[in-house]
Amino acid sequence: MDDLERQHAIRHELPPPGVTGATLEELSAALVDCRACPRLVQWREQVARERRAAFATEEYWGRPVPGFGDPNARLVVVGLAPAAHGANRTGRMFTGDRSGDWLFRALHRNGFANQPTSRDRRDGLRLVDAWITGAVRCAPPGNRPTPPERDACGAWLDAELRLLNNVVAYVCLGAYAYVSLWRSLGRLGLALPRPRPRFRHGLTVALRSQSISASYHPSQQNTFTGKLTEEMLDDVLQRVRQAIDG
Repeated sequence: MDDLERQHAIRHELPPPGVTGATLEELSAALVDCRACPRLVQWREQVARERRAAFATEEYWGRPVPGFGDPNARLVVVGLAPAAHGANRTGRMFTGDRSGDWLFRALHRNGFANQPTSRDRRDGLRLVDAWITGAVRCAPPGNRPTPPERDACGAWLDAELRLLNNVVAYVCLGAYAYVSLWRSLGRLGLALPRPRPRFRHGLTVALRSQSISASYHPSQQNTFTGKLTEEMLDDVLQRVRQAIDG
């Protein structure tokens, strides 16, 4: 039984998301039991039942996907949502799909991961000084969460960020993650520039003691067309690396 399976097996009373005092482990244990959004519950479970032919013999995770990584991370990477046959299958953010292939290679090249690949939860991947999470925690149909679904998941992101006490830099993968993180940090009381700078690849917004950087999402739509290259993603992470290392 791995860490996520143990967390799912935990049955205890936990304060609602956003209440201080919970640990990251407790937060993950509560999250994987969330059924707040009927459309997302129906879709994630349908995908887990029907499966893609290439993964027909695998048991899909089919539940909300927690963030993961180094609890003392100075870098937090925020994505959109689990991929239907990626994290919804493997139970770990960005694991088991081509977006993750790009992301973990880049994190490894820049010293934030111990290996460049991520295939499943038991593959030995370890993040170094980094934490990966998502704006939405269940795979959405068409990769498009609705505004109410985004807002419901926002409470989980708020609670998670509140428990990550050493963060110096955030990297948002795509405009959706950028806006979601901005909203979350605002709810947590951070002083943010107004108006919010428009999303663009390579954007860096300096906060009082932190920064927000933006990259195009490493989706196939962006990587296959050349909108995002490995050099472009490396440039964002290299600048973050320099900033957090001083």
